[in-house]
Amino acid sequence: MRTTVDVLGESVSEEADARAAAARYVAVLDALAASDLARNVSLKPTQMGLAIDPGLARETIGGIVARAVELGAFVRIDMEDHTTTDSTLALWRDVRPTTWKDGGADVGLVIQSALRRSDDDIEGIIAEGGRVRLCKGAYKEPASVAYQDKADVDAAYERQMLRLMRAGRYPAIATHDVKLIQRAVSVAR
Repeated sequence: MRTTVDVLGESVSEEADARAAAARYVAVLDALAASDLARNVSLKPTQMGLAIDPGLARETIGGIVARAVELGAFVRIDMEDHTTTDSTLALWRDVRPTTWKDGGADVGLVIQSALRRSDDDIEGIIAEGGRVRLCKGAYKEPASVAYQDKADVDAAYERQMLRLMRAGRYPAIATHDVKLIQRAVSVAR
């Protein structure tokens, strides 16, 4: 079983808070390594200062990634509401190590199936050899950017899940939906 650690927080408005959150992540990575546990963390870009300054987020996340590379760890950048999708994808591209290792020392992304753009985003990430954790999405988004009907979200999730399972690199499937879990298990077998 694989796990990830998330030091909860988002939408910080002070640079000092973003830097403190980044320091906590480095401490978590060090503690995981010291205990010989799986070194895998997930973080929110706005917790790392994205809403303050994208350069600050690149710096704070870049520092976490640098330590993760030293420890052979994996960092996952969570996706927040649709207004941060482009900047989150850009952050991922900026901080991702150029020499990643399968199973560790890499940076992945979360993609929300509810967003209408996610099929295209997934194709781009697959082409770049990126790792995706697929979720449905927890943010209330406008109909112009996101599916509103549960059946449409479920259909998008299944379509994207199958694409990732067939062509993605170490896809992570994040859902509580029993039907989708059973479908994932069936495809994996």
